[in-house]
Amino acid sequence: MVAPSGAGKLAFVLHGALGSGQNFGRFIQKLAGARPEYRYALVDLRHHGHSSGAPAPNTLASCAADLSELARSLGAEPDVLIGHSFGGKVALEFARQGLGSKLEQLWVLDSLPGEHLSPEDSEITRVIAAVRAVPMPAESRRAVVEHLMQQSGLSSGLSEWMATNLKREGELYTWLFDVDAIEALMQDYFSVDLWPFLEAGRERPEIQLVVAERSDRWTPELRQRARALPPSTRVVYRELPNSGHWVHVDNPEGLLAMMGESLA
Repeated sequence: MVAPSGAGKLAFVLHGALGSGQNFGRFIQKLAGARPEYRYALVDLRHHGHSSGAPAPNTLASCAADLSELARSLGAEPDVLIGHSFGGKVALEFARQGLGSKLEQLWVLDSLPGEHLSPEDSEITRVIAAVRAVPMPAESRRAVVEHLMQQSGLSSGLSEWMATNLKREGELYTWLFDVDAIEALMQDYFSVDLWPFLEAGRERPEIQLVVAERSDRWTPELRQRARALPPSTRVVYRELPNSGHWVHVDNPEGLLAMMGESLA
């Protein structure tokens, strides 16, 4: 939790697949400096980070229900949801179910709301396959990084990032997450279509739909579909310049300026 003194509002921050709440830690520290009226809960979604053991089914709906349970445990409902990639679609599902009575705004960061027709071609599918191929337990983090790079062809940056998902058990290392559960979550993520929710009229929450200029997720057709949503949907379409999918890494200052100005 990032909680500036005197903060009265609450924002849940939701990471992408195979990430954890800590992924947005540095960015949220800066956002808290710009918008100190919020407490920011850096959530570990089910089967990610230190959130393990959640029962099936592993679906977007289950993730949304987990957020509702988190709100009950905190004794406060979120005013804002900030979600990147997989987390952005969880945020949309939470709003679609009407689980947050105080929810005023969503920030959906480079997250496709619709079905993914070719999930086998997606980066996350390739990464899951690479994770499955790593012999476990491993002798060291470096051994895992080298296997991901040399045997599976992942980039050095992505391989190093994946190594943050390792935990030490004695002298060896294993994955923090349950790969089968993650795969089930992604199958649901690829199959759920939330365009009808985006296209419906509403009074709240407002939906800030942020698409990275260089995103490989958003085709020109999908961008045009989002731009064409009428004002009654309360969807605000934005493009973040000079950024690929990892918006908080590629252009953190641009994203910070955008959110600092327009956070509810």
